[in-house]
Amino acid sequence: MSRRTLDIVLATGGALFAVLILVLGLVARNQANFAKDYVKEQLGEQKITFATADKLTEEEKAWKSGSSCLTTYAGQAMETGPQAECYANYYIAMHMARSAKTAGFEGETYATIGTVQTGLRAQLTEAKNAKDDAKAAEIQKKLDSATSLRETQFKGETLRGLLLTTYGFSIFGERAALAGTLCLGIAALAILVSAAGFVHAFMTPKEKMVLGGAAHPVAGK
Repeated sequence: MSRRTLDIVLATGGALFAVLILVLGLVARNQANFAKDYVKEQLGEQKITFATADKLTEEEKAWKSGSSCLTTYAGQAMETGPQAECYANYYIAMHMARSAKTAGFEGETYATIGTVQTGLRAQLTEAKNAKDDAKAAEIQKKLDSATSLRETQFKGETLRGLLLTTYGFSIFGERAALAGTLCLGIAALAILVSAAGFVHAFMTPKEKMVLGGAAHPVAGK
């Protein structure tokens, strides 16, 4: 095989590879832009705005190490995945934890408060059967508080879950953007190498051979 033919074959293969990677890169970038725009649109429809810095309490600012994001995004409209994560994990979660503590059920969540309600209902039945009106009234008050807390936590966990799902979607978009950028970079490099291969092919003499070399002359001729 001539060196020119080999160069053309390899350069053509490189060009096809570059086209494939280029298409993958463009698709990934398109999906990344879709994710970014979709997240912004969906969050924008919620019309959630972070409290301004002067309205944030010390508890909100220092509840956990990541709570500083509430100060970072203070006064801003929620439009991005990281903002949604911040609001869900450090604003909603903090207020739900405080609500549980205020109601007398510190540490309880929507998933666990149901067990508390069941226990209180059993105690209420016992008190009523024993005709202990004072105890029954006390337990009923706790049960009402637990029921109200569970409704609050249901709403809070629902919104928190939706926001964190949006955050996760935005992360996929960021990963797609990174993958797209890498693919475009690889495609550009492949195009350059392929072009160099074609240039080398047509600068190489046709008679130059590789993979077997030139034919040997017949003896005596």
